Amino acid sequence: MGKFIGAGLAMGIGAIGAGIGEGRIGASAMEAMARQPEMIGTLTTRMILADAIAETTGIYSLVIAFMILLVV
Repeated sequence: MGKFIGAGLAMGIGAIGAGIGEGRIGASAMEAMARQPEMIGTLTTRMILADAIAETTGIYSLVIAFMILLVV
């Protein structure tokens, strides 16, 4: 029973962090696009790259949750 709670907490906390990070990245990118519309292409590319980096936290927490469930 404890490993299910541990896996759920690991995934939940990791997902919260990734969600907050991606939200801030998106908000900052939209603000920058509103200020400089001529840079939309460059900003979009950088936003997608930054989102991918922020999402790795969620992916790592998913892997750890599976390891808790299957190994421990």
